[in-house]
Amino acid sequence: MLHSLINTTASAFSWNLVSDFRSMWQYAFMQHAFEAGTIVAIVAGVIGYFVVIRRLSFAAHALSHVGFAGAAGAALIGVNPLYGLLAFTSGGSLAMAALGRKAAARDVQIGTVLAFMLGLGVLFISLYKGYATEAYSLLFGEILGISIDDVYITLVAGVFILLAAALLYRRLLFTSLDEDVAEAKGISILALSIGFMLLLAVATSIAVQVVGVLLIFALMVTPAATAQHLASRPKQGIILSVAISLLVTWLGLFVSYYVSYPVSFFIVSAAFIIYIGSRLIPKT
Repeated sequence: MLHSLINTTASAFSWNLVSDFRSMWQYAFMQHAFEAGTIVAIVAGVIGYFVVIRRLSFAAHALSHVGFAGAAGAALIGVNPLYGLLAFTSGGSLAMAALGRKAAARDVQIGTVLAFMLGLGVLFISLYKGYATEAYSLLFGEILGISIDDVYITLVAGVFILLAAALLYRRLLFTSLDEDVAEAKGISILALSIGFMLLLAVATSIAVQVVGVLLIFALMVTPAATAQHLASRPKQGIILSVAISLLVTWLGLFVSYYVSYPVSFFIVSAAFIIYIGSRLIPKT
Protein backbone atom coordinates (compact mmCIF):
# COMPACT_ATOMS: atom_id res chain seq x y z
CA MET A 1 0.00 0.00 0.00
CA LEU A 2 2.80 2.38 0.86
CA HIS A 3 4.57 1.63 -2.39
CA SER A 4 1.34 2.43 -4.25
CA LEU A 5 1.35 5.80 -2.48
CA ILE A 6 4.97 6.36 -3.46
CA ASN A 7 4.24 5.50 -7.09
CA THR A 8 1.40 8.02 -7.05
CA THR A 9 3.38 10.86 -5.47
CA ALA A 10 6.92 10.30 -6.75
CA SER A 11 8.39 12.25 -9.63
CA ALA A 12 10.44 10.52 -12.29
CA PHE A 13 14.11 9.99 -11.52
CA SER A 14 16.09 12.72 -13.33
CA TRP A 15 19.73 11.86 -12.48
CA ASN A 16 19.94 15.30 -10.87
CA LEU A 17 20.54 13.91 -7.40
CA VAL A 18 19.97 17.20 -5.59
CA SER A 19 16.66 17.75 -7.35
CA ASP A 20 15.65 14.12 -6.88
CA PHE A 21 16.41 14.28 -3.17
CA ARG A 22 14.42 17.49 -2.75
CA SER A 23 11.49 15.90 -4.53
CA MET A 24 11.61 12.95 -2.17
CA TRP A 25 12.20 15.03 0.98
CA GLN A 26 8.97 17.01 0.62
CA TYR A 27 6.99 14.05 1.99
CA ALA A 28 6.78 13.56 5.75
CA PHE A 29 6.83 9.75 5.54
CA MET A 30 10.18 9.87 3.73
CA GLN A 31 11.59 12.31 6.29
CA HIS A 32 10.54 10.02 9.12
CA ALA A 33 11.99 7.01 7.30
CA PHE A 34 15.36 8.71 6.87
CA GLU A 35 15.38 9.92 10.48
CA ALA A 36 14.56 6.53 11.96
CA GLY A 37 16.77 4.73 9.44
CA THR A 38 19.74 6.92 10.34
CA ILE A 39 19.34 6.23 14.06
CA VAL A 40 18.95 2.51 13.51
CA ALA A 41 21.93 2.35 11.15
CA ILE A 42 24.22 4.03 13.69
CA VAL A 43 23.06 1.74 16.50
CA ALA A 44 23.28 -1.37 14.32
CA GLY A 45 26.76 -0.42 13.16
CA VAL A 46 28.06 -0.06 16.73
CA ILE A 47 26.29 -3.01 18.35
CA GLY A 48 26.74 -5.15 15.26
CA TYR A 49 30.51 -4.83 15.49
CA PHE A 50 30.48 -6.38 18.96
CA VAL A 51 27.99 -8.99 17.78
CA VAL A 52 30.52 -10.11 15.18
CA ILE A 53 33.64 -10.11 17.36
CA ARG A 54 31.73 -11.80 20.22
CA ARG A 55 30.47 -14.45 17.77
CA LEU A 56 26.81 -13.68 18.48
CA SER A 57 25.49 -13.53 14.93
CA PHE A 58 23.16 -16.44 15.64
CA ALA A 59 21.90 -14.63 18.75
CA ALA A 60 21.01 -11.52 16.75
CA HIS A 61 19.19 -13.65 14.21
CA ALA A 62 17.42 -15.63 16.94
CA LEU A 63 16.33 -12.53 18.85
CA SER A 64 14.63 -11.11 15.78
CA HIS A 65 12.55 -14.28 15.47
CA VAL A 66 11.86 -14.29 19.19
CA GLY A 67 10.66 -10.71 18.79
CA PHE A 68 8.17 -11.75 16.14
CA ALA A 69 6.63 -14.18 18.61
CA GLY A 70 6.28 -11.27 21.02
CA ALA A 71 4.69 -9.11 18.34
CA ALA A 72 2.18 -11.87 17.60
CA GLY A 73 1.37 -12.15 21.30
CA ALA A 74 0.88 -8.39 21.56
CA ALA A 75 -1.48 -8.45 18.58
CA LEU A 76 -3.44 -11.21 20.29
CA ILE A 77 -4.12 -9.06 23.37
CA GLY A 78 -4.55 -5.81 21.46
CA VAL A 79 -1.24 -4.15 22.33
CA ASN A 80 1.19 -2.37 20.00
CA PRO A 81 3.32 -5.20 18.47
CA LEU A 82 6.50 -3.18 19.08
CA TYR A 83 5.98 -3.51 22.84
CA GLY A 84 5.55 -7.27 22.55
CA LEU A 85 8.63 -7.48 20.36
CA LEU A 86 10.72 -5.58 22.90
CA ALA A 87 9.40 -7.63 25.83
CA PHE A 88 10.18 -10.96 24.16
CA THR A 89 13.60 -9.94 22.85
CA SER A 90 14.52 -8.71 26.34
CA GLY A 91 13.30 -11.91 27.99
CA GLY A 92 14.94 -14.05 25.33
CA SER A 93 18.24 -12.20 25.66
CA LEU A 94 18.27 -12.74 29.44
CA ALA A 95 17.64 -16.46 28.97
CA MET A 96 20.36 -16.77 26.32
CA ALA A 97 22.89 -14.88 28.44
CA ALA A 98 22.11 -16.85 31.61
CA LEU A 99 22.20 -20.26 29.92
CA GLY A 100 25.20 -19.63 27.66
CA ARG A 101 27.78 -17.84 29.77
CA LYS A 102 30.77 -18.71 27.57
CA ALA A 103 30.93 -18.22 23.80
CA ALA A 104 31.67 -21.89 23.16
CA ALA A 105 28.42 -22.98 24.82
CA ARG A 106 26.01 -20.38 23.44
CA ASP A 107 24.76 -21.92 20.21
CA VAL A 108 22.90 -24.80 21.84
CA GLN A 109 21.30 -22.56 24.46
CA ILE A 110 20.33 -19.92 21.91
CA GLY A 111 18.77 -22.57 19.69
CA THR A 112 16.83 -23.99 22.62
CA VAL A 113 15.42 -20.59 23.62
CA LEU A 114 14.62 -19.81 19.98
CA ALA A 115 12.71 -23.06 19.51
CA PHE A 116 10.58 -22.42 22.61
CA MET A 117 9.81 -18.82 21.65
CA LEU A 118 8.89 -19.78 18.08
CA GLY A 119 6.53 -22.37 19.52
CA LEU A 120 4.83 -19.59 21.48
CA GLY A 121 4.66 -17.50 18.31
CA VAL A 122 2.88 -20.30 16.45
CA LEU A 123 0.40 -20.58 19.33
CA PHE A 124 -0.28 -16.83 19.36
CA ILE A 125 -0.83 -16.70 15.60
CA SER A 126 -3.20 -19.67 15.71
CA LEU A 127 -5.22 -18.05 18.50
CA TYR A 128 -5.47 -14.66 16.79
CA LYS A 129 -8.65 -14.44 14.72
CA GLY A 130 -8.05 -11.09 13.03
CA TYR A 131 -5.50 -9.96 10.46
CA ALA A 132 -2.33 -9.02 12.35
CA THR A 133 -1.11 -6.44 9.86
CA GLU A 134 1.31 -4.73 12.24
CA ALA A 135 2.79 -8.00 13.47
CA TYR A 136 3.27 -9.41 9.96
CA SER A 137 4.82 -6.14 8.74
CA LEU A 138 7.66 -6.80 11.18
CA LEU A 139 8.70 -9.81 9.09
CA PHE A 140 10.11 -7.63 6.30
CA GLY A 141 10.09 -4.18 7.92
CA GLU A 142 7.88 -1.19 7.19
CA ILE A 143 10.14 1.81 7.55
CA LEU A 144 8.01 3.90 5.17
CA GLY A 145 5.13 3.61 7.61
CA ILE A 146 7.01 5.01 10.59
CA SER A 147 5.30 7.91 12.38
CA ILE A 148 6.95 10.82 14.15
CA ASP A 149 6.16 9.12 17.48
CA ASP A 150 8.05 6.04 16.27
CA VAL A 151 10.99 8.27 15.38
CA TYR A 152 11.04 9.69 18.92
CA ILE A 153 10.89 6.20 20.45
CA THR A 154 13.71 5.08 18.16
CA LEU A 155 15.78 8.13 19.10
CA VAL A 156 15.40 7.57 22.84
CA ALA A 157 16.24 3.88 22.49
CA GLY A 158 19.18 4.67 20.22
CA VAL A 159 20.70 7.24 22.59
CA PHE A 160 20.33 4.81 25.50
CA ILE A 161 22.05 2.01 23.57
CA LEU A 162 24.94 4.18 22.41
CA LEU A 163 25.56 5.64 25.87
CA ALA A 164 25.52 2.19 27.45
CA ALA A 165 27.84 0.83 24.75
CA ALA A 166 30.26 3.72 25.36
CA LEU A 167 30.32 3.00 29.10
CA LEU A 168 30.91 -0.71 28.54
CA TYR A 169 33.27 -0.31 25.59
CA ARG A 170 36.57 -1.35 27.21
CA ARG A 171 35.10 -4.30 29.09
CA LEU A 172 33.14 -5.46 26.06
CA LEU A 173 36.26 -5.33 23.92
CA PHE A 174 38.36 -7.08 26.56
CA THR A 175 35.90 -9.93 27.08
CA SER A 176 35.31 -10.24 23.34
CA LEU A 177 39.00 -10.86 22.72
CA ASP A 178 39.70 -13.19 25.68
CA GLU A 179 36.97 -14.17 28.12
CA ASP A 180 39.23 -16.27 30.35
CA VAL A 181 41.81 -13.52 30.90
CA ALA A 182 39.07 -10.94 31.45
CA GLU A 183 37.45 -13.17 34.07
CA ALA A 184 40.81 -13.68 35.77
CA LYS A 185 41.12 -9.88 35.96
CA GLY A 186 37.89 -9.72 37.95
CA ILE A 187 35.38 -8.86 35.22
CA SER A 188 32.01 -10.56 35.68
CA ILE A 189 31.46 -12.37 32.38
CA LEU A 190 27.86 -13.24 33.23
CA ALA A 191 26.87 -9.70 34.23
CA LEU A 192 28.52 -8.20 31.16
CA SER A 193 26.96 -10.83 28.91
CA ILE A 194 23.50 -10.08 30.30
CA GLY A 195 24.04 -6.34 29.87
CA PHE A 196 25.19 -6.69 26.28
CA MET A 197 22.40 -9.09 25.38
CA LEU A 198 19.86 -6.60 26.68
CA LEU A 199 21.43 -3.90 24.50
CA LEU A 200 21.29 -6.31 21.57
CA ALA A 201 17.61 -6.98 22.32
CA VAL A 202 16.72 -3.29 22.19
CA ALA A 203 18.89 -2.73 19.10
CA THR A 204 17.24 -5.69 17.36
CA SER A 205 13.78 -4.38 18.25
CA ILE A 206 14.38 -1.00 16.64
CA ALA A 207 16.26 -2.48 13.65
CA VAL A 208 13.38 -4.83 12.86
CA GLN A 209 11.19 -1.91 11.77
CA VAL A 210 13.75 -1.08 9.05
CA VAL A 211 14.60 -4.47 7.53
CA GLY A 212 12.24 -6.84 9.34
CA VAL A 213 12.72 -10.05 11.27
CA LEU A 214 13.82 -12.16 8.31
CA LEU A 215 16.48 -9.71 7.10
CA ILE A 216 18.00 -8.52 10.37
CA PHE A 217 21.47 -9.70 9.28
CA ALA A 218 21.53 -6.92 6.70
CA LEU A 219 22.08 -4.21 9.31
CA MET A 220 23.13 -6.07 12.44
CA VAL A 221 25.81 -8.35 11.01
CA THR A 222 26.79 -7.75 7.36
CA PRO A 223 28.22 -4.19 7.68
CA ALA A 224 30.09 -5.17 10.85
CA ALA A 225 31.49 -8.31 9.19
CA THR A 226 32.66 -6.17 6.28
CA ALA A 227 34.27 -3.67 8.64
CA GLN A 228 36.01 -6.37 10.65
CA HIS A 229 37.58 -7.71 7.46
CA LEU A 230 38.79 -4.28 6.30
CA ALA A 231 39.76 -2.52 9.54
CA SER A 232 42.82 -3.34 11.63
CA ARG A 233 41.68 -1.67 14.87
CA PRO A 234 38.39 -1.87 16.80
CA LYS A 235 37.61 1.85 16.69
CA GLN A 236 38.25 1.94 12.95
CA GLY A 237 36.04 -1.12 12.58
CA ILE A 238 33.16 0.48 14.47
CA ILE A 239 33.39 3.70 12.45
CA LEU A 240 33.49 1.76 9.19
CA SER A 241 30.60 -0.47 10.31
CA VAL A 242 28.46 2.60 11.04
CA ALA A 243 29.44 4.20 7.73
CA ILE A 244 28.43 1.10 5.76
CA SER A 245 25.14 0.80 7.67
CA LEU A 246 24.31 4.43 6.94
CA LEU A 247 25.26 4.09 3.28
CA VAL A 248 23.11 1.02 2.60
CA THR A 249 20.16 2.42 4.57
CA TRP A 250 20.19 5.80 2.81
CA LEU A 251 20.75 4.16 -0.57
CA GLY A 252 17.91 1.71 0.01
CA LEU A 253 15.49 4.48 0.98
CA PHE A 254 16.49 6.67 -1.95
CA VAL A 255 16.23 3.93 -4.58
CA SER A 256 12.96 2.53 -3.21
CA TYR A 257 11.32 5.93 -3.61
CA TYR A 258 11.84 5.77 -7.37
CA VAL A 259 11.58 2.00 -7.86
CA SER A 260 8.51 0.12 -6.64
CA TYR A 261 10.25 -2.58 -4.63
CA PRO A 262 10.61 -2.98 -0.84
CA VAL A 263 13.19 -0.84 0.95
CA SER A 264 14.55 -3.88 2.77
CA PHE A 265 15.41 -5.56 -0.54
CA PHE A 266 17.68 -2.68 -1.58
CA ILE A 267 19.27 -2.41 1.87
CA VAL A 268 20.04 -6.12 1.98
CA SER A 269 21.33 -6.17 -1.60
CA ALA A 270 23.62 -3.16 -1.08
CA ALA A 271 25.03 -4.61 2.15
CA PHE A 272 25.63 -7.98 0.49
CA ILE A 273 27.36 -6.46 -2.54
CA ILE A 274 29.67 -4.39 -0.33
CA TYR A 275 30.47 -7.48 1.76
CA ILE A 276 31.31 -9.58 -1.31
CA GLY A 277 33.46 -6.73 -2.62
CA SER A 278 35.32 -6.52 0.69
CA ARG A 279 36.18 -10.21 0.53
CA LEU A 280 38.13 -9.54 -2.66
CA ILE A 281 40.37 -7.14 -0.74
CA PRO A 282 43.23 -8.71 1.25
CA LYS A 283 42.62 -8.53 5.00
CA THR A 284 44.60 -5.76 6.70
